[in-house]
Amino acid sequence: MNILKSIIALFFLICSSYASTLKPSHKFVASGGVNDIVIANQTLYVATSSSKVDIFNLNTQEHIKSISIPQIKDFMGDIIDSKIYSVDVLKDKILILSQGAKGGRNIDIYQNGKLENIISDTKRLFIAKAKFVNDDKIVFSLLSNQLYLHDVMHDKTLYIKQVSQSKFSNFILSENKKEIIIADESGDLQQYDLLSGQHKRSYENQNLDNVFQIDLKNSVILTAGQDRRAVVYNQNKTYYKNSSFLIYSCGLSPSGKLGAYSFNEDNEVNVFNTQTKKDLYTLTSNKMTLTKILFINEKEILVSSDDKNINYYKLKK
Repeated sequence: MNILKSIIALFFLICSSYASTLKPSHKFVASGGVNDIVIANQTLYVATSSSKVDIFNLNTQEHIKSISIPQIKDFMGDIIDSKIYSVDVLKDKILILSQGAKGGRNIDIYQNGKLENIISDTKRLFIAKAKFVNDDKIVFSLLSNQLYLHDVMHDKTLYIKQVSQSKFSNFILSENKKEIIIADESGDLQQYDLLSGQHKRSYENQNLDNVFQIDLKNSVILTAGQDRRAVVYNQNKTYYKNSSFLIYSCGLSPSGKLGAYSFNEDNEVNVFNTQTKKDLYTLTSNKMTLTKILFINEKEILVSSDDKNINYYKLKK
């Protein structure tokens, strides 16, 4: 009997050491491949490669409307869809970074049914990402890793910072939007005071190659690295989790207690406890390379990819 109890106990121990496999319980279907997603006021905003920002009600899962961006001419003179690289929301305003003519980029603000151009593609700025800072200011970064703080009200650039000589990859703003952390091809992270542009800190020697994405929640930082490392910086306690494949995307829950990153060739996502390092869930059924992992809360996650589908997962209790 004691031997049987030991076998049963060992069985449950082995089972509990493996992450639970979850399939999506719902899919939001966008108008094209998804490049970026954000949530504001229980509404999902989706930047696509089909000249549209699709908007969904997060609760009812219904499509509300789409914002169309003008198509562009490619280098051959053919009319093509404009790829929307990033989207952001502040109150009733939507910030849209999109592909322009001849390789340039446009930044527009959509409000009251109208698009207002803030940065024109004629300036030939190769902008990779743009976000709101407040009602008056936006921040954006070029592929050359120059960081711009721009005053929208006065159409004035307040500063330009050359973060490093490495190619820009991604940035993330702190929840209070007072700080920004920039990731690039070097693998190091640079933290700045957003309004003054003053450098505050470097995070070095953990990722050894390009950091594709970065997230920051409740003072916890998570990276997605080309070196197959998902690095966690947690109040001076730093470690990394290895992957069998390039890590293209990562995300943190609002508390920072849960992290998630793509970890294999099947575009599956590993959800883990950032404090104990324990793997909790494997999220499956993502068909293409991931573009964003976004926690709605501690129990719900959205995963987008180059595919039209945005997968919704409900974590078990």
